[in-house]
Amino acid sequence: MLDRRKFLQLGSTLSASALAHGATNLNATNEVPFTKLNVRNRNQNRSTLISSQGMVATSQPLAAQSGLDILKSGGNAVDAAIAANAVLSVVEPMSNGPGGDLFAIYWHQKDKKLYGLNASGRSPGNWNLKAAKDLGLDQIDPYSPLSWSVPGCVSGWEALVSRFGQFKFSDLMTSAIHYAEEGFPLSPVIADGWIGRESSQYSNLYRTFCPKGVRPRFGDWIRNKDLATFFKILADQGSGAFYKGEIAEKIIRYSKKVGGKVFHVGF
Repeated sequence: MLDRRKFLQLGSTLSASALAHGATNLNATNEVPFTKLNVRNRNQNRSTLISSQGMVATSQPLAAQSGLDILKSGGNAVDAAIAANAVLSVVEPMSNGPGGDLFAIYWHQKDKKLYGLNASGRSPGNWNLKAAKDLGLDQIDPYSPLSWSVPGCVSGWEALVSRFGQFKFSDLMTSAIHYAEEGFPLSPVIADGWIGRESSQYSNLYRTFCPKGVRPRFGDWIRNKDLATFFKILADQGSGAFYKGEIAEKIIRYSKKVGGKVFHVGF
C-alpha cells in the first residue's frame, strides 16, 4: 500500500507529463510501478484518471473544460494552459488573474528540451529598496499600493504562445470572454473564499465582486462585464494593450491617485 505523500508525488509527475506532451507511457518513476498502485483505496470519493492524449487539471471544471476544448481542437499544452488560466481569472479571481505573475516549465518533445519562463512582475521604475528606506520603511503592508509590482502574467501568456503555441493569442481568450460576459454558477469551495470580509473597505473591489452589496454564495450566477471588456481588448490588441494602451493608462492613474508608484511601462 502506497502512502498518501508518495502517491501525490507520483500523481503530480504523471499529470505534468501527460499535459506536457500527451505521453502514452505513464510509468514515470522507477520507485513504484504504476501498474502496482492500489488505486481503489487511494481516495474513496475520487476516481483516478488516465489519459493517452492529454490531461488538464484545474481548481474549477469550467477552466479545465476550456483547456480540453483547446486540446481537442488541435492545440498543445501551452495553448490549453493559457486558455484555462484565463478562465480561472474569471471563475476564481481571488487566486488567479492578469494582475499577477506567471511561472512556467515546459517540456518540448520535438526539441527534447525543458524550457522555463519567469514572468514575475518587476517593481515600478521609480521604486526600489533605497526609496523604501528613505521613507523610513523596514517592511511594506501587502495591501499597500507600495507593494504593487508590474504584473507579468499577460506578457507571459503571449511569450509562451508566440514561442510554443499552435493557436492565436486572441483565440485563447474566447472562453474567458464568454464566461465573464454570460456568467457562470459559483462553485462551493470558490464561493467560500470568494473575497475576504474586510474587502468592503475597498470600494472598487467590493463593487466588482459583490455587485448586489453582499458576498455571493454557492450557486449564485456571476457576471463580470468589465473583465469581459478587458479580455476583448487583449484579444483585439494583444498583450501590449495591457502595458502601453488604455488599460495601462487606467492602472497608472489609479496608482497615482492612491499613493502608488508610477509603473515603468514596456518592461
